[in-house]
Amino acid sequence: MAAPSLSPSNRLSPARGAALIAGAVGIAAAALILWILGDIIVATAFLATAIVVGGLLIVARRLLPSAEAEVAVDWSLARALAQASSDAIAITDRAGRLVCANDRYETLFGGLPTPPGLPISDNEVSLLAAAGRVAWRDGSGTVTRLVSNGTPLTADIARAGALEDMLIWRFHGAEGLDLAGSVAGLIAGPTGDRLAAAGIMVALVSAEGRIRAANRVFRARALGHEEGAVAGRDFARFLITDAQGAVRFEREGLDGTPVRVLQIPFLQGEGVPMLVALIDEEESATSALGVDAAATLGSLVAMMPFGTALVDRDGRFLQMNDAFARAAHVDKTALPVYPGDLVVREDKAVLADAIRRFAGGAARASDLAVRLKDDPDEPVVLSIAGARGLGEAAVLLSLKDNSEEDRLKREVAQATKMQAVGQLAGGVAHDFNNILTAIIGHCDLMLMRHAPGDSDYDDIQQVKANSNRAASLTRQLLAFSRQQTLRPQVLQLPDVISEVSNLLKRLLGETVTLTVTHGRNLGAVRADPGQLEQVIVNLAVNARDAMLAKNPLGGGALTIQTLAVRAAEVRRMANDVLPIADYTALKVSDTGAGIPPEHLGKIFEPFFTTKETGKGTGLGLSTVYGIVKQSGGYIFADSTPGKGATFSIYFPVHAAGTAAAAVAKPEKKGDLWGSGTVLLVEDEDMVRAVAERALTRQGYTVVTAENGEAALDRLHEGERPDLLVSDVVMPLMDGPTMVRAARKLYPDLPILFMSGYAEEQLRRSIDIDNVAFLAKPFSVQQLAEAARDALAER
Repeated sequence: MAAPSLSPSNRLSPARGAALIAGAVGIAAAALILWILGDIIVATAFLATAIVVGGLLIVARRLLPSAEAEVAVDWSLARALAQASSDAIAITDRAGRLVCANDRYETLFGGLPTPPGLPISDNEVSLLAAAGRVAWRDGSGTVTRLVSNGTPLTADIARAGALEDMLIWRFHGAEGLDLAGSVAGLIAGPTGDRLAAAGIMVALVSAEGRIRAANRVFRARALGHEEGAVAGRDFARFLITDAQGAVRFEREGLDGTPVRVLQIPFLQGEGVPMLVALIDEEESATSALGVDAAATLGSLVAMMPFGTALVDRDGRFLQMNDAFARAAHVDKTALPVYPGDLVVREDKAVLADAIRRFAGGAARASDLAVRLKDDPDEPVVLSIAGARGLGEAAVLLSLKDNSEEDRLKREVAQATKMQAVGQLAGGVAHDFNNILTAIIGHCDLMLMRHAPGDSDYDDIQQVKANSNRAASLTRQLLAFSRQQTLRPQVLQLPDVISEVSNLLKRLLGETVTLTVTHGRNLGAVRADPGQLEQVIVNLAVNARDAMLAKNPLGGGALTIQTLAVRAAEVRRMANDVLPIADYTALKVSDTGAGIPPEHLGKIFEPFFTTKETGKGTGLGLSTVYGIVKQSGGYIFADSTPGKGATFSIYFPVHAAGTAAAAVAKPEKKGDLWGSGTVLLVEDEDMVRAVAERALTRQGYTVVTAENGEAALDRLHEGERPDLLVSDVVMPLMDGPTMVRAARKLYPDLPILFMSGYAEEQLRRSIDIDNVAFLAKPFSVQQLAEAARDALAER
């Protein structure tokens, strides 16, 4: 893929913040799929995502440090989206820098030039630049009739992004160029020879009337021999007409055999090529096709790589090929009689009128947008053309199979929504962590004044216990949003399953049978073993509940399987989401009631549950999803209602020789008493108050500041502190920015950051050496230990 090396274009200014960037990329990706596929109806599928991203932007300032440090932008979703298009796609930012491009763009222009500076004429560059300015002003711009390396192109430009600070450049020629190339190959190859043997002459003709490909029988009739070249020559020059309008080959003269010319539109849009079939007919024949010729025509229709059907003058189907049946969702056990049987009630009359008009002699082909009965939410384009001299056939229908395209739309819509919801969930969890830090801290302080047996002691313990339960929920939200702290190790999946198997047997009970099988030659993976155990437990508990709901007495069977999946097998799977690589897979299958199709796309969303009120938080599968994604893996759910469900997780095989060494943790000492001055910087009053009291009780002298600017003022006014404890995300000046300024005054000043976000995520975005992290919510003891350790490492 062409964009990862486009640094520094892949980085945005810190003022926008990481969360805002994530929302912008999500919206840009959604806009890109809508625009590439050209289907306005799909906008409704992205409306919910836009609303969620709107909510995300409300808390965006709290999501990640808005430090002066640059924030890396994850363009993977937009890249995957652009890669799925057959058009050349590029994205530029407000500064005119190329930030993303697909392989088709690189191939078409011989590299990665930044539009409008493409290898085209100076006049065309000027036109393209003007269209870009129009797009910035009005939202979109278009340039037609560009030529690059002999390829005619049209450029469509659209403004996109949450801040409307990006341009998407889409370059395309005749729509469906690849399909036209496939048809040309079929005509010139064995398929064309089979048609020739049946007496059918076929040619692919460009919009300008020039021949792109023809089979051998056409060449023989047009040139007098089969080996002659006709590509690039004017199709019309090979034909003549007499006074009665009969068509003959020019080489054969007026004494030659008349031919019937059938134009087959198989692509949509302006300037697309046309498939032309020519069939001999006798001048005295009352019907252009006899029985043998009709059978030959049937063979032609069946061999077409695109959806084609023939309809008689009464509007009944005569024939449809497999591609048409797939595109129209036809049940082969109950074939439709009329084309109107395929569409919704509102479109029946319009379609019937169009077929009647073309059967009556309308000469020009037309496209009609209709909604199929089995998929009314996704309009399709039906091409209609009149057929002459084909016996009973009066109308030719052509329909594109959009099933793969529709699947891609759904997957991208789901990925965009999950990305936005995850960012929002992370922001909510961060705010809750601040509240829980204050509650847990005050509980600890009160417990220091109450002994066991005191009338208030048990109540305080109960408050703290419930606060810790709430903290567990926020950790699950952070897991879903991929923002929790992980401790990854290089490990083997069978070892993790072995560790958790005894626990699983107790959780599943006696009525559920557990079967574990391991494949051979499993590659090592890099993940947090504790979190992987959480994934397996969550999936197993969900499976147990599903099986007991189906059969409370009989239970069921749970199967956990590991297997090696090689790159060649991934390539055969043809999964747009799963990159081609070697994986170690984990599959968890049950014999429960299965997942209804209408729920399958929602199961990983936080708080989605089908259990009774009070029996589930709806965070089990969302936690699984977040852990898998944060570990670099991919998860898929498959289910047949009534027959159970299978969750398949793919972890990339870890490269040999790069195993991470275990980090030696300092030994905890029992004495938490300390001395020295601590500068405490925290914008949340409740957290600052409890942290100040906690540190003071441990013997420290505490100086507080409510934001980064106030902290710098304290540093300039007073003496040097022994330790600086700071929140990360704060208004006005955030923690990392303040720490950089403090380090200019005191280069060896120990730093302890407090944050509700994952340590790995913060370390990636904070380029400051020798800092320690303390995750919120924390207890008084954890804060005292972190302060002691930070001072000990000085």
